[in-house]
Amino acid sequence: MQTTQAITFRATSLAVLGALGILTSQLVPSVDTTDAASAVARTAAATRHTAAAAVAAVTAAAPLAPPAVALATPVAKAAVKFASDEALRAEMKWVPVRLGDEKTRTLDESSRLLLAQAAARKAGLDEVGLGFEDVYGLIQAETSWIPRHGKGKNGVTSLGLAQFEPGTAKGLGLKDPHDPVQAVYAAAVNMKHGAEWAEDKIAHLQLTPEQRAEKIREGVSVYYNLSVKGRNKWDGANTAQLPVETRRHIRNVREGAEKAADLADDLLG
Repeated sequence: MQTTQAITFRATSLAVLGALGILTSQLVPSVDTTDAASAVARTAAATRHTAAAAVAAVTAAAPLAPPAVALATPVAKAAVKFASDEALRAEMKWVPVRLGDEKTRTLDESSRLLLAQAAARKAGLDEVGLGFEDVYGLIQAETSWIPRHGKGKNGVTSLGLAQFEPGTAKGLGLKDPHDPVQAVYAAAVNMKHGAEWAEDKIAHLQLTPEQRAEKIREGVSVYYNLSVKGRNKWDGANTAQLPVETRRHIRNVREGAEKAADLADDLLG
């Protein structure tokens, strides 16, 4: 199970990625080129400050900065990528990979992090104590970030990075499970629902904040991995009695989340 350090992850990674998320809902691809040039110049002066200060300077100077603007700081430049789904898709980079005997594609590591961060921010996962690491970990557990077709015990096919059955996808408003931006965002929304459901399920337990956070994450896997009938058997205290596939899912999500924190340090720190 996750320790306090694993749940909170590294402060450096969160500080940088938290700064990136600030602009998610504020940036849209439309601005006068003169204003954009001024924004770049003013942002350059912020390079001696913290990452958060640099992003704040860009926001104040040009809240409508488009993705095409080459902003002066790496943090500000990365933050622009969250302006829209279209801008996010433009940043996705695919690399070849083999799945069994089949050649296919997977997102590179920086694209995975960017997509997980954008989805977590847009879905408001911080409101339920989750973050981009959890999103990354869940997709890692579902597909190892390789889009695929799967089939559950009920015989229903699951699609895409997030492995949604058609009925679940429809309920979440997911129109194209094969679109990574749509699919990972829908996964984040479903995780939020799962966290809220898990909070109710464990309300009767006497837990420390660390234990509660751990149980919430277990509950997210239960909610995501099982049918309504199966998930309702979970009471927060009987995780060891869950199906082996669900217990494996919990473990794999945790390991994926830890990997995301390490990647964030390596690629963005």
